[in-house]
Amino acid sequence: MQEFYKKALLAFILIVLADALLAAILVERSYLSASILPGSGHAGRDAVRWRRGFTTAPWAWNAGVIRVDDAASDLLRFDLNLPATGADPSVSADLLAVDDKDKPALADLSTYSTVSFVARCAPANSMVFIVSIYDEHMSKPGNFLTYPPALTYFSCNEAGVPVSLDLTRLTVPEWWFETLHRDLSHQDFKLDRVARLVFGVTSQSPRGVPSHVEIGKLTLRGRDYRYLAWLAGIVAAGWIAFGIWFFRAHARATIAGLDAQLKKDLPLVAYRQLTLEPYRDKEKASVLRFIATNYTNPELDLEAVVAATGTNRTKVNDVLKSELGMTFTSYLNKLRLTEAARLLTEQSGTAVAEIAYSVGYANVSYFNKLFKEEYGCTPKAFRTLATQQEQGAGPVQEPAAP
Repeated sequence: MQEFYKKALLAFILIVLADALLAAILVERSYLSASILPGSGHAGRDAVRWRRGFTTAPWAWNAGVIRVDDAASDLLRFDLNLPATGADPSVSADLLAVDDKDKPALADLSTYSTVSFVARCAPANSMVFIVSIYDEHMSKPGNFLTYPPALTYFSCNEAGVPVSLDLTRLTVPEWWFETLHRDLSHQDFKLDRVARLVFGVTSQSPRGVPSHVEIGKLTLRGRDYRYLAWLAGIVAAGWIAFGIWFFRAHARATIAGLDAQLKKDLPLVAYRQLTLEPYRDKEKASVLRFIATNYTNPELDLEAVVAATGTNRTKVNDVLKSELGMTFTSYLNKLRLTEAARLLTEQSGTAVAEIAYSVGYANVSYFNKLFKEEYGCTPKAFRTLATQQEQGAGPVQEPAAP
């Protein structure tokens, strides 16, 4: 059993280390991060690219109110020149989702929960961030007015403001529902069909003066919980497999241990066979013969042996110590428990209590305690394991008397 526990401990340590390594890898992979500025690679499950663009209201189409710098690879940089008077401005710099052929596409950003960037504005500005989402029931391709605009606001200044926006808390404005005659209660949206990202001016943006805006380090962040699900599944499967192996291997090791214990103990029963080569020391032979023939008597004790054999206590203890290396009590229990183990194996229909009484134990609880100390399991468990061992490898045979 000691060898089995060493193997089990080694397997346990290896599984823990493997789980820790796997957790470190999969948890780290579950954190998503993607830059979506032009020239920074792909973002989203569909691996779309992002192209710069701009949008202006019809009244400002030829007024030069916005100029987007296409030369900056890692920035969305644009200049604004809003008129001092007139209608509320509707001007924005856009990032349009396109495919590898530069055709309009839809990006799946549903695994991302936040967008962060650094916004520099000169002079200071208050701007709107909009995610234009394609609605297959309502949107007309290319007409962004029909795309639900999930939006929020942010501010910026000349020094640069780190901005982090929660994509799950964006709202679609009431005016859009009224313009398209949509039910105002249908505010839910998904980020699985994003057509563009918008950085637009608001009614509080500077007017009548040139202004400059830079959006840098634009990054999407989120979690892909599929990795955590895989981690949980793999860890659970590993520990279930370990548990099945442990209990099966433990049962096999216990059976093997019991088998070895029985084979070791059975020769001791030879002392009760009375066919041993006669001892020259008649007193010694008398002591061993008496114990071997009377061990099932619940009243048997050292005093009874002394009285029956006429041998003093010291001589009895010396005989058992020299012949068996045991005290009287330990040898008596060994004989009784070995016989009980044999009966448990061969007489499956006999109750444990009956077997305990038959080998000399009047107290069943005491018998159970001694039996567990000797064989490492209860008599009932021993009987079950012995049955399994017998079915797998045949019963343990008591050696024939010489």
